[in-house]
Amino acid sequence: MSRQPGCQTADKRLWLCLGLTWQAIGRHRSGVDQGFIVNSLRDSCLFERADEGALNDIARQLRRRRFRRNEIIFHQGDPGDSLHIVSSGAVKIVLPSMEGEEAIIATLRKGDFFGELALLDGAPRSATAVALEASETWTLSRELFMASLERDPNLRDSLLAGLARELRRITGHVEELHFLDLAGRLASHLARLAREADPGANAVRLDWPYTQSDLAAMIGGTRQSVNKLLSGLVERGLVIIEKDTLVIPDVAALELEAER
Repeated sequence: MSRQPGCQTADKRLWLCLGLTWQAIGRHRSGVDQGFIVNSLRDSCLFERADEGALNDIARQLRRRRFRRNEIIFHQGDPGDSLHIVSSGAVKIVLPSMEGEEAIIATLRKGDFFGELALLDGAPRSATAVALEASETWTLSRELFMASLERDPNLRDSLLAGLARELRRITGHVEELHFLDLAGRLASHLARLAREADPGANAVRLDWPYTQSDLAAMIGGTRQSVNKLLSGLVERGLVIIEKDTLVIPDVAALELEAER
């Protein structure tokens, strides 16, 4: 049966409207649009040098994950099947002990990425990742991640730079553990967090979702010892503790404290 030209035009308008409606529903389900995802990727040092085409290709393949405070993102020994990029909140990377204690080897915030080691060598996860607060990550599967590395030399270079930064950070951490006492490690760690948050400032306010047990796990001490040392820094005006915030009025002075 044939249709009149006017009916065909009406059908086209109907299908166009339906197509736009389904696009809107898709955006509603995901809660974000393509532009937002691309901008989130640009906040990450891993993707800051990627070209627009590569970013759009990657953005279409990402999955969004949400985690509650203290929720496990993955365990040490799990298969390494995806890369995570932090889009909000904070994540700690920990090495758990058989006795239930943990050593925090990294704390990550918006723009940081983790889980890349298992993607590169195919080995199980080398550490456990835990949300320090309500957090959100974008995930990229191992297959798509490796394909993206093959296509984009800038992405490969950014990954290598990120791995080099992490190696330098871990080297510095080992140096502190060997050559500084607990008081020095505490002062040095807080000063480094301040420098990372705002390299050019001498007075820094840090978002502080960490418990004293978390802080102790970062520097290799007990909660009781760290609590006592932190109180001493507060009494001397080197640190100010507010609700969910830690203020360092003079980062240079705190760095000198670490060297004593």
